[in-house]
Amino acid sequence: MQRTTGNRVTMQQVAAEAGVSVSTVSKVINGRYGVASETFEHVTEVINRLGYEASLVARSLRNSRTNVIGVLVADFEPFSTEVLKGAADAIRGTGYELVAYSAGGRVDEHVGWERRYLSRVMGTLVDGAVLVTPTVTDVQYDGPVVAVDPHTGPSRLPTVAADNLQGARLGVEHLLELGHTRIGMVTGRPDLISAQLRERGYREALAMAGVPVDEALLERGAYETDLGKAAARALLMLPEPPTAIFAANDLTALATLEAAAELGLDVPGDLSVVGFDNIPESALAHPPITTVQQPIRRMGHDAIAMLVALIAGDELAETHPILDTTLVVRRSTAPPRTPRDTAPGGTR
Repeated sequence: MQRTTGNRVTMQQVAAEAGVSVSTVSKVINGRYGVASETFEHVTEVINRLGYEASLVARSLRNSRTNVIGVLVADFEPFSTEVLKGAADAIRGTGYELVAYSAGGRVDEHVGWERRYLSRVMGTLVDGAVLVTPTVTDVQYDGPVVAVDPHTGPSRLPTVAADNLQGARLGVEHLLELGHTRIGMVTGRPDLISAQLRERGYREALAMAGVPVDEALLERGAYETDLGKAAARALLMLPEPPTAIFAANDLTALATLEAAAELGLDVPGDLSVVGFDNIPESALAHPPITTVQQPIRRMGHDAIAMLVALIAGDELAETHPILDTTLVVRRSTAPPRTPRDTAPGGTR
């Protein structure tokens, strides 16, 4: 029997190829009694050869379970991709399959996307879900849900997050130790807790060093490349520009490098740059970016482990773990040049 390209193999096709009834194929698929061992092996061979697989919806209707876990993201950007890698590591050997779902990061999905996504997949496609950087976590669904890097603070949902506050302190303290005192910041989205904590860490590090916060040195980047680049450019075009910039995430740190290059500035000679996340792209930049590493893959791994335990009905030892952040020093930071005797874009 030849399978038609692009068509799903049906139970009826398996039965015809094996020379048995559809009910016999159904018994084999569901492991029911009443099928001779030789027939069972023969039908199983045909199933494997034809590539038959019941749809997730059909499996759910039949067993009330799909043995599938969903990872729901607003978009497939570097952070969520790293979370997925950790989730894939954790799913091995659990008996579950993993499906990733995104609506492509549409603008209208920025707030409340998790409720819409969950309503589409929970119960019929997945047995539980991991929400990556949800904007809201007051979701009510039949299956268990775990949130990674939640942006709404304390939650009734189990969550996994990194220490954003301490991480930001580490990044700014590094710049202070190098001798920078005029340190700008490209901030994240003001409505997100992670961004608020990173800005707070920036302010606290300056205060602890006795350096006054100059509000003119903060520009909103919203975690997005275009806005981050515009924010960095605005800082670097100030009459007295910063000698260093702390970016709220690596995407805006990369955008800061672009803005500096367009203005003829050398990094780290004229400007030091620190990011946050340690996505793979930060190590591949020119120069490689000093950044605050949050254990993104581990966050995805631990979220899956928590979710599998919840599906099994187990009680979690910890429902809101906060994972340590560390500073990764690369070549985008150096002591400030003195004196800064020209405006951005001039000869140093």
